[in-house]
Amino acid sequence: MHKMTQASAIFQGRHNFSGLLRTLFVLMLALGFSGCTTVKYSALEKVGIHKRDILVDRVEDARDAQQETRNTLVSAYSELSSLIGYDGGDLEDKYQELSRAVSRSEEATEELDERLESIDRVSADLFDEWQAELAQYNSAKLRADQTTKLELARRRYADLRNRMRTARERVDPVMLVLRDNVLFLKHSLNARALAALRDQESVLQTQVDTLIRDMQRAIDEANAFIANMQAG
Repeated sequence: MHKMTQASAIFQGRHNFSGLLRTLFVLMLALGFSGCTTVKYSALEKVGIHKRDILVDRVEDARDAQQETRNTLVSAYSELSSLIGYDGGDLEDKYQELSRAVSRSEEATEELDERLESIDRVSADLFDEWQAELAQYNSAKLRADQTTKLELARRRYADLRNRMRTARERVDPVMLVLRDNVLFLKHSLNARALAALRDQESVLQTQVDTLIRDMQRAIDEANAFIANMQAG
């Protein structure tokens, strides 16, 4: 009985330590590695968290930010479409819903940009470290193996960023139309003004459809990259 209690205590201690590591990881990521990045990396590596782990976590964050940006933009478009086709009732309430939806889209886009910058910084640090380590091998076979894996990881990351870049480029044209419409309706909220926006709605629909398609491709690419990195 004493042995079982002791074993349980050891397990609980390991579980708590694992939770502490995760908490430290999340905290340092939340701080955005402010201060000396080298010191932050060193601190994380001492508790078993390496640049590879950080990159995977950052890609997951960027993927989630893409999903959020896509969802908020689709919601804002739906609000605009609903307002343009609105017949009767208080237009001001519908306009305020549209304005709030566009504001959420702007916030999501800013978050996405921060996430994309973050993965670029960590990936550059990871690949530089990986490249430098190749010179430390005595075994030509092991060096060749790691060289191949490094180049493959670089190609996969390049594919990922190309997908993410394309998806990000789809955001601005949609945001420009949404902002213009919110601004236009601010001082002209009436049936005549709404009718004037109907032609823009069809153009915006095409842009939103393209954005949804390219965002999903980038999200799928991110999932594939994460799976490959975790598989080693």
